[in-house]
Amino acid sequence: MNERSEPTNGPAEPPAGGDRMDAATDAFVTHRNLLFTVAYEMLGSAADAEDVLQETWLRWMKVDLGQVSDQRAYLVRITTRQSLNRLRTLKRRKESYVGPWLPEPLLTTPDVAEDAELAESVSMALMLVLESLSPTERAVFVLREVFDVSYEEIAAAVDKSPAAVRQIAHRARRHVDARRPREAVSPSQARAALESFQHALETRDLQGLLDVLAPEVVLISDGGGVKRAAPRPVIGAEKVVRFYLGGSAKVKAAITCDATVVNGNPALVVRLDGEFDGVLTIRVEDARITGLYYVRNPHKLTRVASETPLTLR
Repeated sequence: MNERSEPTNGPAEPPAGGDRMDAATDAFVTHRNLLFTVAYEMLGSAADAEDVLQETWLRWMKVDLGQVSDQRAYLVRITTRQSLNRLRTLKRRKESYVGPWLPEPLLTTPDVAEDAELAESVSMALMLVLESLSPTERAVFVLREVFDVSYEEIAAAVDKSPAAVRQIAHRARRHVDARRPREAVSPSQARAALESFQHALETRDLQGLLDVLAPEVVLISDGGGVKRAAPRPVIGAEKVVRFYLGGSAKVKAAITCDATVVNGNPALVVRLDGEFDGVLTIRVEDARITGLYYVRNPHKLTRVASETPLTLR
């Protein structure tokens, strides 16, 4: 079934002329935040998600609304297909990317942090796990596990049978579960760990950093070839401490941090000698930091100055 031929459950009079344009626009605006969230979770890039929304809009304006029984589902289907197309382009782009690739951080509205399910789904830690899925696996996982879309709807969006989608969903869920944190931590626990890290970093407290970092902590820094960053993940508490304190000491920079909320989770805006340097998010397990995700690439930091609304509904 293609994007322009979904039957209704009963007759519907399609709006004509300007009324049709108004109805299509209203529907798109109503679901825009949802569509952006779907595209962002599939792509990890706000810029690409915005491009997908533009493509979705252009296709939506050609749809015969009289043949659409569920506008939300139909729009999600178009967005998913455009995101899958964009994922293939992104794959080629990432293959030539300089250094490790991290998702684009978003300054999010307070309601995102209050929604535990949404905050977990857009966390840097989980978004990075999703990068290890194939495009179709990622689409199926996001639609099923995050947005609770039916297998039948997902099948229509990814051009697979419902039975195949069930198998893909099971495989993707097993893959993600094996790599996500064993236990979810509360926002207060994450903030406490981040505050300890911030204090130790700003005061160059070596022991304080070692106390809050898990021995096997992994730091991933993304400079994109534009800003200095580790060319590969830094593994181990002592090596991570040397990366921060050793690196900043070489340029005699004073490190200061401001607490913020990025992708619905506690984060730090990091400054060197008062100049904005990057955004740091963390993964916490058993009250200690097991993952540090540091985005320095300025091209990925355009969405941390103003809030981006996200939603599952």
